[in-house]
Amino acid sequence: MNENFKMLAKTLFGFEEILAKELRNLGAMDVKIGIRNVTFSGDKGFMYKANLALRTAVRILKPIRQFKVNNEHDLYDQIQTIKWDNYIDVNGTFAVDAVANADNFTNSHYVSLKTKDAIVDYFRDKVGSRPNIDLDHPDLQINIHIHNRDCTVSIDSSGDSLHKRGYRSATNIAPINEVLAAGLVLMSGYDGTQHFIDPMCGSGTILIEAAMIANNIPANINRREFGFEKWSDFDPDLFDVIRNSLLKKTRESTAKIIGYDKSPSAIYKAQDNIENANLEEFITIEEQNFFRTEKEIEGKTIVLFNPPYGERLEIDVPVFYKEIGNTLKRGYPGTNAWLITSDFENGLKNVGLRTSKKIKVFNGKLDCRLVMYEMYEGSKKGKYMKD
Repeated sequence: MNENFKMLAKTLFGFEEILAKELRNLGAMDVKIGIRNVTFSGDKGFMYKANLALRTAVRILKPIRQFKVNNEHDLYDQIQTIKWDNYIDVNGTFAVDAVANADNFTNSHYVSLKTKDAIVDYFRDKVGSRPNIDLDHPDLQINIHIHNRDCTVSIDSSGDSLHKRGYRSATNIAPINEVLAAGLVLMSGYDGTQHFIDPMCGSGTILIEAAMIANNIPANINRREFGFEKWSDFDPDLFDVIRNSLLKKTRESTAKIIGYDKSPSAIYKAQDNIENANLEEFITIEEQNFFRTEKEIEGKTIVLFNPPYGERLEIDVPVFYKEIGNTLKRGYPGTNAWLITSDFENGLKNVGLRTSKKIKVFNGKLDCRLVMYEMYEGSKKGKYMKD
């Protein structure tokens, strides 16, 4: 049997609780929430499962050594004590990613270089040859994290960031990160039992993530490769068992998932990406200007969208956001409407609706808010007006 070991799942700011819940639902043990990360325990099969299934994880790291460091010489010496030939062949390739948060290590790039030197010298001293550096597609991705005097050396089981799902071949001007999109959908409370509308769908990322949630499809089922597939202990038979067991747990949601965009090119790109994700039967998209639409479906509905920011498109921001509020009031009663924006002054303040929830998130480096407007039906109409 495979033994359990500690792992660390990195995530985006604000998604730690959601990621922890995802991990517990998958069967992780010892789940502990950090800042932009969640630690947990599981075996090799669970590591495969976490990479395949987690929607809000950016990458899954497997720590292999922890030690104290006071200076660069300590780092070099400690790195050399690791038996690197257990993890990489001398003819293989590797890359080092470092994060240093310590007064004695202020340059993360220098930490990466020092680590690389120690690994290269380890092989040169032992066999007279060395593995090469490959920053794009290394056989082994190594992560160094230094906080104060504590150094953790991990190997990255994901390889490329897990936001690279494998379904997106076409994007619009500023596509939303897939992990961010999935986290926003989960934060909205969407679970596939409600209808779902993205009225400014762009290249379709939010719709695709919603459809995968609704049908319990593993988030990274379309990825071509994970980092662990290049490891010497990779078990392809176990990986197939884990993958097939996840696919057996998919379901078919009957609720509607609808996307609008007024741009023909955006609709074309969204259709392409939806086809790549094999989700055509679950998602309907139409070339429509949101401001001229209204809700045409009965039952509980979640509206979630990522409006264009001023820096993305040339728009009159106050007028644009006022029209968002007017359209929701006029055409979308009986919905929970969510939007994410970084424009607080000219944007949010002009929507003209009272927010029911406001959550701090980041879109890349942009400080954003995910806000909800509860749109009542009939006589409760007054409740969603701003005080």
